[in-house]
Amino acid sequence: MTTDVLITGTGMFAGRIALDIAATAKAPVTVVIAGRNLARLQWLQTAGNARAAMFGTPVRFRAHRTDLMEDGASEALLSELKPRLVVQAASIQTSSVISDKGSRWTQLVAEGGLSATAVFQALISSRMAAAISKLCPGTPLINCSFPDVVNGMIAAMGHDVLCGTGNVAILSNVFRGSPNRPKGRLRVLAHYQCLKPWRQPPKERTGPAPRVFADETEIADPFLTFSDCKLTPEPAIEISGASGVTLILALSAGQPWSGHVPGPNGLPGGYPVTVSETGAMSLDLPASLAEDAAIAWNDAFEHQSGLTVSGGAARYNGRLAELLRAEGFAHAEGFDVVDLETVCADMRALRDRLQDEAA
Repeated sequence: MTTDVLITGTGMFAGRIALDIAATAKAPVTVVIAGRNLARLQWLQTAGNARAAMFGTPVRFRAHRTDLMEDGASEALLSELKPRLVVQAASIQTSSVISDKGSRWTQLVAEGGLSATAVFQALISSRMAAAISKLCPGTPLINCSFPDVVNGMIAAMGHDVLCGTGNVAILSNVFRGSPNRPKGRLRVLAHYQCLKPWRQPPKERTGPAPRVFADETEIADPFLTFSDCKLTPEPAIEISGASGVTLILALSAGQPWSGHVPGPNGLPGGYPVTVSETGAMSLDLPASLAEDAAIAWNDAFEHQSGLTVSGGAARYNGRLAELLRAEGFAHAEGFDVVDLETVCADMRALRDRLQDEAA
């Protein structure tokens, strides 16, 4: 049986993608949702098919139970389903860490940045990428788990990753929907760290701003121009999960697409891009912005505080590195990406300890 799109994961992010595909698809598409939670799988299959009937779209959903943490799970999925596109949305780190408070772990993440969770986000995605390289090279992989940083780790391991969803696409679509948007086509350069100020009231916004262009003109003060826009303190799944849907459907139908994605082809941060009928993705920058300058701008965020990847080595930087050293984390100075599994286990031990301690 044909599988056009394989979605791995059953959380809120995966559910948003699946159910928005059900409501918006124009061409026939078969979606398989794979994960461990049987009750959630059954519900997403039922709800997806119900929404397809409700909106009159040519979409069919199937559920496939698997434990993505088991050895060989990704290989088994690919061998059985032979998907044309993989959308990896499973992680051993919940997105609620953004808004949760009270433990020393959430305190460390809030102070050091989300790259404290990068190895957790990379674990399942890197396994899926490796399985694709082994069994079906050329199958596009969209990694939804912290793509601004994780996609660079996947690429450093020698695997292909097309892009992610959310982050820069949250801001680009929020700005496009603003009543105050300037005339012209908007193109946005944004790292995930640019999201945080937009969770604050307009008068309290400080920190890194995205770079926004209307046609070829850069907007001098995005905070002022888009002061009417505000994100929730929680993950903005209503936008971030949905942002990948038009791309997924275009890839499934072999149609060209333009928009914004994080981590295209393993690059750090987020960019405007175009996709050809063959599925090839390339940056779509304003003429005044050179590609190497755009990449360097995005890469600088994690050098200040976060996790950077160069060659096969990952390095913690800035305040995050200081916090990890203070906790005695064995890999606080960095690690080889091929050692991800070991590093992840050690970070999990640190997380478990800090989660049991009050902030």
